[in-house]
Amino acid sequence: MVRITGILILVFLVMASCGLNTVTIEERLATLEAVKIDSLEPDSIFSRAWEIHLVQPVDHNNPDGERFSQKIYLSYAGADRPVVMVTEGYSAGRNYTTELARYLECNQIIVEHRYFGESGPDSLNWNYLTTWQAASDHHSIIETFSEVFRGDWITTGVSKGGQTVMFHSYYYPDDATVRVPYVAPLNFGPEDPRIYSFLDSVGTDYCRTRILEAQREILENRDIYYPMMLEMAEEEGYTFERAGGPEKVFELAVLEYDFAYWQWGKTSCDEIITEGEPEEIFNQFFGITDISYFSDSGISYFEPFFYQALTEIGYYGYRFDIFNDLLLYVSDGELPDFAFSAPDGVSLDYDYSVAENVDNYIRNASNFIFIYGMKDTWSATSVTLSGQSNSLKIMKKEGDHSTRIDNLDENDRELVLGTLNDWLGR
Repeated sequence: MVRITGILILVFLVMASCGLNTVTIEERLATLEAVKIDSLEPDSIFSRAWEIHLVQPVDHNNPDGERFSQKIYLSYAGADRPVVMVTEGYSAGRNYTTELARYLECNQIIVEHRYFGESGPDSLNWNYLTTWQAASDHHSIIETFSEVFRGDWITTGVSKGGQTVMFHSYYYPDDATVRVPYVAPLNFGPEDPRIYSFLDSVGTDYCRTRILEAQREILENRDIYYPMMLEMAEEEGYTFERAGGPEKVFELAVLEYDFAYWQWGKTSCDEIITEGEPEEIFNQFFGITDISYFSDSGISYFEPFFYQALTEIGYYGYRFDIFNDLLLYVSDGELPDFAFSAPDGVSLDYDYSVAENVDNYIRNASNFIFIYGMKDTWSATSVTLSGQSNSLKIMKKEGDHSTRIDNLDENDRELVLGTLNDWLGR
């Protein structure tokens, strides 16, 4: 009897120690305030998966006010395993498995950003598209599922999704054990000038000269390439009313070229074509700079992003002076260069304190792993660490915006994975 009693006491103590984590995934799903819960076919590392449209307040300061549904994808591996939460910066069009979930063999939640995709409120009041409101969405999701999952939480995201990781951690520093933002800028204004310094120094003089020659080739021969752009736009169904017409878009696409070239790094400097068949030159050039970004449909999709970029999270602008002798339709004005992409009739008062506060927080914050490509244009506005915490900043020497743990060199990859395991006590 003594032996049996001891076992029962042990079981009771174990259950008591997990008292806050006794809700099963089935019980949580049954009690969710959601407008949709659909089962999905899970990836091999998960046993089950769902698409869920959670009900969230539009204004977290007024939880009884207007509500909206926020799409998430939940992939379940086990209640005792960690959770990777992906804070998408835009829409979440599909369920997929991140490299972190694969490495850690753990649960995963992908969260569509508010005001994107299927996660926009009916009123579309732009005042509630702030970094704090979005961070509060993520905080609410973690609170909702923390009773199910007994493991640590890891927040991660790519580019704007990585920015979202930083903002979420700033506002709710206790929500996650580890944070892994990929290629995530921290911009200090609607036209951060560090971008220009980067473009003036990245790569070699030879390569930067080749890029400039390609840009000037297009502008100097607009009589050849502009009709080709119009033909492309007609084939793709692009219109350009919001950007001010196709003439402006043609010049904006040229100004965008150097930023896009370094962001994605798909063409070597020696492969840049500036002479020869116009069709070959056009196809390469406009394969690097994307006119859909300036189209009405493109602006419509990215409109919530541009609102954020021009009010809190920052962006970049263009260097018109380099091409002033060739530009006929665009020029540097008082408004930010991307002001045409913001919602019509909405105030765009930029709050510089947001990035300043996040920067001060990030410099000394613990358990961050920042991953950048050194040749990615967005590395120009990468975070700064003080060196007084355990956080890591990994810079892949030839990396672009597609830099991930998987494609780091072996030493850096082992450092990242070893650090992750140490922080998670694995």
